[in-house]
Amino acid sequence: MLRLFHALSLLPLGLLQAAGAALGALVYVASPRYRAVLHDNLRQAGLDSRGLALASALEAGRMAGELPFVWLRAGAQAAVRRVEVHGREHVEQAWREGRGVLYLTPHLGCFEVSAQVAALWGPITVLYRPPHKSWLAALAPARLRDNLRTAPATAAGMRPLLRALRNGEAVGLLPDQAPSAGEGVWAPFFGRDAYTMTLPARLAQLTGARIVFAFAERLPRGRGYRLRLHALDGALPDDPVLAAARINGEIEALVRSCPRQYLWGYKRYKVPAGAPLPPPQAARP
Repeated sequence: MLRLFHALSLLPLGLLQAAGAALGALVYVASPRYRAVLHDNLRQAGLDSRGLALASALEAGRMAGELPFVWLRAGAQAAVRRVEVHGREHVEQAWREGRGVLYLTPHLGCFEVSAQVAALWGPITVLYRPPHKSWLAALAPARLRDNLRTAPATAAGMRPLLRALRNGEAVGLLPDQAPSAGEGVWAPFFGRDAYTMTLPARLAQLTGARIVFAFAERLPRGRGYRLRLHALDGALPDDPVLAAARINGEIEALVRSCPRQYLWGYKRYKVPAGAPLPPPQAARP
């Protein structure tokens, strides 16, 4: 599989994304389960339409199609050279204050390229959950490069994340990924409770790191990406539920800015094994 990815990485980015879009359309048509999850999540967000659902499926396919280019083309430098950055001043402000940077990158756009850009500016440690599929796990080393490290999504991974932020380095997380039981709280996301990780708030509160949201928008026709960075205004509440709700609200705003590039097919509202059931909606203040 690695040889295939190396071969595919030699193709133009636009061609890979176009092939991925065709695959996304095929999955949308052929998989009733995927289609149902996609429409349910869009309906929950008040965005459900056949046009947006299909556009989202095409973008999910483009995300898959671009991976060989993003991971492997010219040691991943080819993708980084096609990124225009907006908002780097938020990162530089954290550096001037001697603070670490906690990048929160939702499943929106090309989130793989965001960490690669951050690695050009200094060391970054990314929380990593090994994929279930063996062929994807075999490709994991291809994602590593200078200044880009990984930490396991387990209790043992907390230590390198804290160390990095206390040293003024960067950490990257996918904040809208459902955590394991005991590592999250139920907080509203597009009007419905979703099991949300408490890790971002804990890391920021323990280290004083600056939270910066990152979204690498996929530009049309293989032109590359527009990385938009913005910092969280003010401190997060001490209450973990309120802190998680604040982060979810920021993610919602990002998603609404470009809804077709969000992974609506992800089962965001699942109940992880062993996690408590969500509270009744009427119990929400």
